[in-house]
Amino acid sequence: MKPRLPDTALLWAFFSGLLLALSFPRPDLAAFAWFGLVPLLLVCRERPFATGFAAGLGFFGLVLYWLNIVMVRYGQLPPLLSGVAYLLLCAYLATFFGVAIWGSRRLQTRLGVAMPLSLPVIWVAVEFVRSFFLTGFPWASLGYSQQSRLAVIQCADVFGPYGLSFLLVLANATLAGVVSWFLRRPETSFPRLALAVTLLLMAGNLAYGRYRLANDPDRREAVLRTVLVQGNIDQSRKWDPAYQRATIDVYRRLSLQPEQPAQLVVWPESAVPFFFQESGALSEQVRQVAADRNAWLLFGSPAYEDINRRRHYLNSAFLLAPDGEELGRSDKVHLVPFGEYVPLKTFLPFIDKLVVGIGEFSPGTISPLPMNGHKIGVLVCFEGIFPELAREYVRRGSDLLVNITNDAWFGRSSAPYQHLAMARFRAVENRVWLARAANTGISALIAPSGRITARTDLFETAALQGIAGLGSRPTFYNRFGDILPCVCLVTGLVWCFSAWRRRGLES
Repeated sequence: MKPRLPDTALLWAFFSGLLLALSFPRPDLAAFAWFGLVPLLLVCRERPFATGFAAGLGFFGLVLYWLNIVMVRYGQLPPLLSGVAYLLLCAYLATFFGVAIWGSRRLQTRLGVAMPLSLPVIWVAVEFVRSFFLTGFPWASLGYSQQSRLAVIQCADVFGPYGLSFLLVLANATLAGVVSWFLRRPETSFPRLALAVTLLLMAGNLAYGRYRLANDPDRREAVLRTVLVQGNIDQSRKWDPAYQRATIDVYRRLSLQPEQPAQLVVWPESAVPFFFQESGALSEQVRQVAADRNAWLLFGSPAYEDINRRRHYLNSAFLLAPDGEELGRSDKVHLVPFGEYVPLKTFLPFIDKLVVGIGEFSPGTISPLPMNGHKIGVLVCFEGIFPELAREYVRRGSDLLVNITNDAWFGRSSAPYQHLAMARFRAVENRVWLARAANTGISALIAPSGRITARTDLFETAALQGIAGLGSRPTFYNRFGDILPCVCLVTGLVWCFSAWRRRGLES
């Protein structure tokens, strides 16, 4: 009996996912996203869901490899259990790839909708659902692969990251049609219309991007001399009470170190690893930093509220005036499942969250912080990957977005670079400056064009100085939000209903 050969279609699909993953940081080969799906689209005809799923496994398996670092090193999970959890998450996310490819092929066979038309619509619809389904995980949406191409990403102020996802998938589907015609496959004609539309949209996007960049979107009349403090505190010591004073000493020294005057000093998420709201010697030291620097001080610290005799913990940011007076507190709205709380804890009592230090967190509400006639919108940790949160902060009057985070969990993996890449889009979408302070990096100042004007390296102890503008400019995306993915979702559902109805009539 001859040995069974591996399924080449699934192998090509898996390879396609790997190609797509390489377009993300790192190695950030952005050009790969324009053709990475082609191998998958050439082999998906017979088994669209299986090949799409295989591509998804290759993509998410490579993009999210760093999850094992988080679960083993900091979650104290055995490597075997970590591997199982990692594969289950990748399988869940790969399902979205499978659904997109299956849906597009089904529309092609049932309704005759060509793949260059159906796939971008279905892909964006599915990507949009992934952003909110089961609390949402929009990490590595396809459009983010272009984060280093400034002229290309300017369209984010119209469509958010979904506009680029649509264009990338359209380019891949059209290129796959051209390759299929070149290989002289049966019933394949040259996709003239799709090619013309694709080239027209690509040229239009590039022209729009260059036009936006030429009109100096970064310039603001009011500016802030800003210092981003990267304490580089080891994660194993971060919540150890014995190191609380040493931690504050590090941040104090770095905050007072720059010789040039500063108006705003920003410390990362949980830089103050105790309840600042409780008066004490350490809290007074933090207030004294603002007074000594004569600057506003924004920092992360846990907080709590007692409601109906029950204590609710919050992942928060506090803002102090130059005299040390507390001006306000902003609480994290979108929590990390299994990181800051355990979903369905009643049914999963054997699972504990990964974040140590205090109990489970509760979500807060969107509340910009007042600062001398301006407002600051604070995105805590991975809130920076949710466009709707940044958009709402700006809609409520925020003149500056600040992302405070602790990416120490990720080690020296590609995750901190991926996280930073998504934050760049928040600045472009709302045409607002974004200051990002990270415990171990990457801290950065991001202009409304998405340009990084200053940044640190990973695991560098530093006080990064720079200028951040104040004020946002009106954008289509900020005013109307996710119109494109909503239209794609409705269109996809109508198509699917029509295909289901036709099948019923035929049977």
